[in-house]
Amino acid sequence: MNKRFVVVDLETTGHSPKQGDKMIQFAAVIVEDGKIVERFSSFLNPGMDIPPFITQLTNIQNDMVKDAPLFEEISPKIIELLDDAYFVAHNVAFDLTFLQEELYQCGRETLYNSTVDTVELARILLPTVDGYKLSQLAEYLHIEHENPHQADSDAEVTARILLLLIEKLKKLPLTTLKQLYALSLHFKSEIGELIQQVIDDKSYAEDDSYEFIHGIALNKYQPHSANEKQHSHTYEIFETEKQKLFHQALPLFEERKGQWEMMNFVQECFAGNEHALIEAGTGIGKTYAYLVPAVFYASVHHQPVIISTNTVTLQQQIIEKDVPILEKIVPFPVTAAVLKGREHYISIRKFIQLLKERNNNYDAILTKAKLLIWLTETETGDSDEINLPSGGKLFWEQLNESNPSPSDFKHPWKLYSFYERAQNRAQNAHIVVTNHRLLLMDVMSNHELLPEYEQIIIDEAHHLEDIAGEELGERLDYFAVHALLNRIGTIQDKGLLKKVHHTFVKYSIELNTEFLQDLFVQLHSECDDLFRLIHSFVQKRIGNQQGEIGRSSYRYKVEKEHGHYWTAIQEAASRIRFLIHDLFTWNDGARHSFDELYDKVTKNEQSSLHEFQTAVKGFEHISQQIEKLLFKQQSHHVTWFEIEPKGAANATYIYSQPTSIADTLADEFFAKKQSVILTSATLTVNGTFDYLIQELGLYDFQPAQLILPSEFDYEKQARVYIPQDMPAVNEVSLYEYSAMMAESILDVAKVTNGRMLVLFTSYDMLKATYGYLKELNDLEEFVLLGQGVTTRNRNRLLKDFSQFEHSILLGTNSLWEGIDLPGDLLSCLVIVRLPFSSPNQPLLTAKFEQMKKEGKSPFMNYSLPQAVIRFKQGFGRLIRSKSDRGAIFIFDNRITRTAYGYHFLHSLPKVQVVQKTFSNILLDYKEWWNEKT
Repeated sequence: MNKRFVVVDLETTGHSPKQGDKMIQFAAVIVEDGKIVERFSSFLNPGMDIPPFITQLTNIQNDMVKDAPLFEEISPKIIELLDDAYFVAHNVAFDLTFLQEELYQCGRETLYNSTVDTVELARILLPTVDGYKLSQLAEYLHIEHENPHQADSDAEVTARILLLLIEKLKKLPLTTLKQLYALSLHFKSEIGELIQQVIDDKSYAEDDSYEFIHGIALNKYQPHSANEKQHSHTYEIFETEKQKLFHQALPLFEERKGQWEMMNFVQECFAGNEHALIEAGTGIGKTYAYLVPAVFYASVHHQPVIISTNTVTLQQQIIEKDVPILEKIVPFPVTAAVLKGREHYISIRKFIQLLKERNNNYDAILTKAKLLIWLTETETGDSDEINLPSGGKLFWEQLNESNPSPSDFKHPWKLYSFYERAQNRAQNAHIVVTNHRLLLMDVMSNHELLPEYEQIIIDEAHHLEDIAGEELGERLDYFAVHALLNRIGTIQDKGLLKKVHHTFVKYSIELNTEFLQDLFVQLHSECDDLFRLIHSFVQKRIGNQQGEIGRSSYRYKVEKEHGHYWTAIQEAASRIRFLIHDLFTWNDGARHSFDELYDKVTKNEQSSLHEFQTAVKGFEHISQQIEKLLFKQQSHHVTWFEIEPKGAANATYIYSQPTSIADTLADEFFAKKQSVILTSATLTVNGTFDYLIQELGLYDFQPAQLILPSEFDYEKQARVYIPQDMPAVNEVSLYEYSAMMAESILDVAKVTNGRMLVLFTSYDMLKATYGYLKELNDLEEFVLLGQGVTTRNRNRLLKDFSQFEHSILLGTNSLWEGIDLPGDLLSCLVIVRLPFSSPNQPLLTAKFEQMKKEGKSPFMNYSLPQAVIRFKQGFGRLIRSKSDRGAIFIFDNRITRTAYGYHFLHSLPKVQVVQKTFSNILLDYKEWWNEKT
């Protein structure tokens, strides 16, 4: 490739040159013939002070630029460098636009260079990377990045990324390159020119490490050999040698008494066909403690053991990290498989079909490009591997393996089904890793989704109740209905109806598709009206009160609602059901025509006909949901609406969930399995499993129980601070309390240097505190992030929090879950209020009513245990290794001033609790933090 690339990076005082922002550093790295041949960089005098935030980000001080040249002085050099070259930058639109404006302001000509955006190129060629910031790509590609956010270092790293991406482009099969080039017309930078040059230089011999189908290159499938599972090794033999085997597999292995105890306990439960509850404190090593006995059991009994987790992160850890080490520990080959629902796997047939369809939407184009690359790499076809753009997630709904057509079960598509491959691997595995949601779907579908099993380990078991409630309930929202109607489309526009209509016309079959189009137009209008009516209804009932996630909720009972608004809702719902009935009447009449067509049409046309029929069935499900949710409420279920007060007028959600899942789990799950092991770091309250036994329906099974405390030294590694002079939240107004919290949070941040996670139970209080913090003068040195304020995307919040050294993250209760920020990433946790769920939540309100009828205390039997478990989860996020240190500041004085506060303190491991005035606590923290560990 003989083109010349000039890789540019700028540091500036802000984002808008038209509003007076200026460049403070320019850097360029010149690439020719696959090598870096020249570098140029210069600080620039902006003629203004550099904002403190920019100084913190770039480490560029005012004194570093005061004697630097003005931009116009180096502009001739910049123009010379860029002559007849590609303009390359990481987020090229910003750098080029800013540079153009600076050139314009000093009377220079506009640049007309072709551009290459390394963000866009990386998004395409590195589809599985977690993020595409320069620092993330540098880490992923093992490129040293000496001075992030300084132009010379950033340009150097960007150039090296460019070279690696071009090398990857050259290695792609010709088939994939041609498909990419066809898509490149819609890319934002001139990547297509690069692709064409690679194609021109490419040998036409295809690599035999790929297989090809209909112009798509796939990573060649290597079938897993069936696992014989036959050997003479038993757990009892292993037990005598396990210490030696662990040390051989893990040279730095530290023997942990709790891990051995849990390992033997799980083995005994499996042998005795017992259910069990195990609380394993952080640092026990519980994953190996259950994997070892599980794999021995599976191997001896020729039946897989299921491992169910709540998070993708833990699934990946088990398969990618723990199983390879497990293979070194046990004296026989281990096979493990991941099994998820069909919607997680890509359908090659659907992708090929969609690839041929014209779609100028950028996210759809980008998703197609990413998938083309990913398919040359993936062994699983699992969407959790790939980092899709936001619009790409909607696109995925059209190409996953859910709702397979008859042709998907025939040659050749069955051979290329990633779901079938996952099923085959699971059938022959010792360990099958799945998620709670699929596990519960399997339970409710008479155990048809997972391989036959009797033994199961449920990790992250504190989530099981919530997931079970969701799976046993109903959810209907406008966006799901809208997506289904969009999938149908119109005769004129893209969509299934257009394909079906053209097929009928092509084969001279007379069918009134115009009637159908009118029906779908009416259906779209009526659905929009229904959800708008519900939105208005909720606002009338409760105003703009918001919950944790910025939504408002209203619990309703069908038999008790009345008034003209409710009547209008039911009338709109009835009209929708009548239209769906008309749809089915039409479909019944057309069934003969569909059957007649099916044997005549092409395979693509068969697929379109099948997908249309599947979509029609989707409306049958919607009609059934409407009946359950708005006309015939199920017994022992609670129903409620949720709206987004500041969202679209149809941003409405309808829910129904059982008030208790205990009996269903008892009858359909625990009674049908020999041994269910439930484990987590947080299952007990006051040293007992009573709460979980009651809520999950284990009271008749007498499960075995084991509590293993964490082996971390919390007395040295952590400290709990409780200010004695904090006001009670109910003594002052929300805004007074939020203002005081803002000042206290900033005071803590000053002594801890940020790295703070601040947890709220009220979104309104979080938002108010965020506002007050932004007004405080001393906040400039910190980066402030607010859940639902700066972004609602949880992963984005955590990435931003990790990126900045002095960061403060305000979050609601959902941020207690699944945060893993080891070492210095998180050193301070602030609990503004004890994590009680709002008693006004519809599901909780219904639960509490039922508990009162049964003579139980909702507070002592549900609210308090649930809050204590969440409190323990938050504490567990702080210390993740033996070298971590951190402090928790608890601002809720109920922890010391109420009788129930004891339950929270008693739930903590042995740790020093300091109760002093706030000012003295800050002094104590400084003294403690500065001590040598």
